[in-house]
Amino acid sequence: MALFPVKLLVSCLISAVCFTNGGFVSTTATTGDNTLPRDTNGTVNTHDLLARDDGVPSSYSEGTLRGSVVLYNGKIHTMDASDTVANVIGIKDGKIVYVGNSQTEALHRANSLSSSPQQQPRAINLRGRITIPGLIDCHNHIVLLGNRPGYHTPLESAASIADVQATYKARASAVPKGSFITTIGGFSPNQFAERRLPTLAELDAAAPDHPVFISTSFAGPATTNTLGKNFFQSLPGDMSVAVSANGSIAIGLENGKALLSLRQQLTFADRKRTVHDTMAYAASLGLTTHLDQGAFAATNTPADIAASEDLYTFHLPWLSVYDDLRGIIRLRINFLSQDTDLAVPAVTQRLLNTFKFFGNDMVRTGAIGEFVTADYDGGPVFDQALRAVAKAGWRLEVHSLTDTDYQRQIRAFEAVNSAFNITSLRWVVAHVPQITQEYLARLKRLGGGVNLSGWQYLAGTGNTTNPAGPPWRRIIDSGIPAGFGADGANIAPLSPWPHIYYATTGKNSKGELINPGQTISRLEALKLYTTANNWFLGGPDEGTLGVLEEGRLGDVVVLSDDYFSVSEEKLKKMKSVLTVVGGVVVYDSGDL
Repeated sequence: MALFPVKLLVSCLISAVCFTNGGFVSTTATTGDNTLPRDTNGTVNTHDLLARDDGVPSSYSEGTLRGSVVLYNGKIHTMDASDTVANVIGIKDGKIVYVGNSQTEALHRANSLSSSPQQQPRAINLRGRITIPGLIDCHNHIVLLGNRPGYHTPLESAASIADVQATYKARASAVPKGSFITTIGGFSPNQFAERRLPTLAELDAAAPDHPVFISTSFAGPATTNTLGKNFFQSLPGDMSVAVSANGSIAIGLENGKALLSLRQQLTFADRKRTVHDTMAYAASLGLTTHLDQGAFAATNTPADIAASEDLYTFHLPWLSVYDDLRGIIRLRINFLSQDTDLAVPAVTQRLLNTFKFFGNDMVRTGAIGEFVTADYDGGPVFDQALRAVAKAGWRLEVHSLTDTDYQRQIRAFEAVNSAFNITSLRWVVAHVPQITQEYLARLKRLGGGVNLSGWQYLAGTGNTTNPAGPPWRRIIDSGIPAGFGADGANIAPLSPWPHIYYATTGKNSKGELINPGQTISRLEALKLYTTANNWFLGGPDEGTLGVLEEGRLGDVVVLSDDYFSVSEEKLKKMKSVLTVVGGVVVYDSGDL
């Protein structure tokens, strides 16, 4: 087995050119562990990842998860072109070898194709549950989520202050006393019945032995408890944080000082721990593949926001986890840039020194985006960067939030296409809340696509005259390549289920109808999270994910509820009860 240590992988992803003939595999020393550790949130996320005597999980082969399992007695929605629903699926060495209705045949194929006696499959009774392909998120910021300070605790499904308290009380039971418990982004007080953040007293009741920091969106406002208040107010000089008697911390500078103080305490081991927790959380939601869109360059000052990080190091804890052969979800990495110089030095060096689509089935490089320059919606620097990306033959992704920015972007795409044919490169405009039929058609002629987020779910407003967007119905009917990219977890949840709720109802977290006339069906929404998102991955991933059919990678999710009939309120809180990646059970709620 060829070795691919973290330092070499880092140089490939960040700055240097390199080759390997064996993929990303570990140089990790023997640990003596017999099983992977229980996560700090109490979830056993690695049910089948047993370690061999040399400390390398036996379910990994050549750097990727390759397990064998037969799942039977399910309602398995394959998401193929015929919308086939099967009863049984068989996976061998990480790939699907059978989809149909015969458990006997599935076991026969898995056994007869066995390459190792260690990989003999077990059979799992799905007990009639709805089962789908592993979900693909083609636009999020999960790498940032894995670098959060403290013991990060998502609140995406909390519907009240009592829910927040229960979540924090449970989290505190597994976290060392005195350690910060945090939630940074991905939720809004709008989703709570009380329409406010919890108070100092309420957080003290939930976590009396742990300092707490809960911050919304990019820059607050935030709240804390007594231990947190004492810490923040004790910071020296100008870094001391103003905290009110009820624990509230103001949006902007005060929130920034609190966040910076916590980030300054982070160790590499802390970051790796949070990566493990983040992977476990994603697996519990059924999200198995993530196309990460980067971060804003950190200044290491209170001006930094939740989306700020060191662009050249924040991938490292993730890559280290994969190098340890402990990764349980698939990661694809886009490279965000904000050049302001006509020479576009950052983009130029990225294109010169990084391989596109470099990696293996677990972790791989992607495209340039979701920003290519600081003038993201057009201008001379933007135009120059587009020419560089097109000349290099790379994919590109930009983002649109207004009723005019996408027009300038697509016109710039057209200008570049007159010099460099980009119609095969799959350039993408993300979010597009206000895109028109005309510009959808123009982007489609360029071979481009759009990815869509329900970020307006948390705090969006709209009405019949001014719908919040995106225009889901218009986009689907246009036939342009479209996929779901949640944009979590700063201004939006990472969880796919609130986004699907928004796309299918047009309602925000308060239950208000803000996007009338543009809803889509649950089946259409599911396609955007599965088969449609193959297009956005592209490269070596083309035709390997998003559909349960023979020859594809064995990523499967068994759902907590009947997706097609569950109530709207329950839809928002759905999760996985069993998540399989490459034939390996990486999350098991114990409900089967």
